[in-house]
Amino acid sequence: MKKTLIVAGVIGAFAMSAHAQSSVTLYGSLDAGIVYVNNMAGHSDWLQGSGAVSKTYFGLRGTEDLGGGLKAIFTLESGFNLNNGRFANDGSMFNQQAYVGLKSDRFGALTLGRQYDSVVDYLGPLSEAGAGYGNNLAGHPFDNDNLSSTFSIKNAVKYTSEDYAGFRFGGLYGFSNEANGFADNRAWSTGASYENGPFKIAAAYLQLNKSGGTFNSSGAVPDNIGIAASLQRTYGVGANYVYGPAQVGFVWTHSQIDGMQSMASGGSPLPGVAGLNLHLDNYEINGAYNLTPAVAFVGSYTFTDGKATGSGNGSTDPKWHTFVLAADYSLSKRTDVYLAGVYQHASGYLGYGSAGVPVSNVAVINTLAPSSTDNQIAATVGLRHRF
Repeated sequence: MKKTLIVAGVIGAFAMSAHAQSSVTLYGSLDAGIVYVNNMAGHSDWLQGSGAVSKTYFGLRGTEDLGGGLKAIFTLESGFNLNNGRFANDGSMFNQQAYVGLKSDRFGALTLGRQYDSVVDYLGPLSEAGAGYGNNLAGHPFDNDNLSSTFSIKNAVKYTSEDYAGFRFGGLYGFSNEANGFADNRAWSTGASYENGPFKIAAAYLQLNKSGGTFNSSGAVPDNIGIAASLQRTYGVGANYVYGPAQVGFVWTHSQIDGMQSMASGGSPLPGVAGLNLHLDNYEINGAYNLTPAVAFVGSYTFTDGKATGSGNGSTDPKWHTFVLAADYSLSKRTDVYLAGVYQHASGYLGYGSAGVPVSNVAVINTLAPSSTDNQIAATVGLRHRF
């Protein structure tokens, strides 16, 4: 009897030790609200929104201590529509992230699978549309720089460094997985950031080769990213500064979209853009102020300056001005209610009609279908719960 108790005790001790060295965490965010838009395809609309401000998703994050400062890690993350329960993006189960890898306390992490690029990782937290503020409606037109993390990179190998006295860096390569076209729908990205007290600065680069459309559906970038083109390059820098309850920041990104096949927002395509080369500069100023521990105000202004060429009909100069203001009230550490408003004004021309006549540019607030005019207004009130 004593031997049996001893054996049981030893087995139990080993089980508890193994359990203590590994963990799996369930996490996520649920965002639901009512959205009003004054003009989508020529008429106003009321919508029940899912993820209008923050993405609605759930994930599993796991780690196992292998000893010597080395850990095995994994993440499985899925975005979905809270209104109908359907998976988001390309309809796959883990459509945001799905990777496994090794992490060293000294040298950083090496991971393989579906992952976000360096623009999302390093510049996103400095933008109102990114992880720092989390307002998808504040994304730059068509989310042309992916600061709102519209898509993640499939077939990706990624390195992320440790924090070296405030300095972090990393890079990613997404394979095309195409037997006869190594460059068809592949991606690569790199970035870095430095943080010292209240000041933070970051820079990043992303390149997509023959992404979207029908180039290669098994490649690095999902088909439904909104922009399909032969070559896309995005690079930029950003910085922010925290002073007491206030925070102010600036982000600049440049997006080169060459050999465009199509471009859409909110699932609605824009006419006359096939064959264009569209180069965009996004200049964003943002800020936040915590009036009390429970009440916060967030705002931003983005000027997007574009030039479209390559159609044989000369060049056009589309422009967008986007103003965002939001208020947030925390009911608890995990639950809050918000009110957000967005106004966008467009000017210039983008694309050409069948007779070669330039098409007037229209307002296109991120995640929404384009307006039929050069102005668009959207407002949302909602509830968000993080777990």
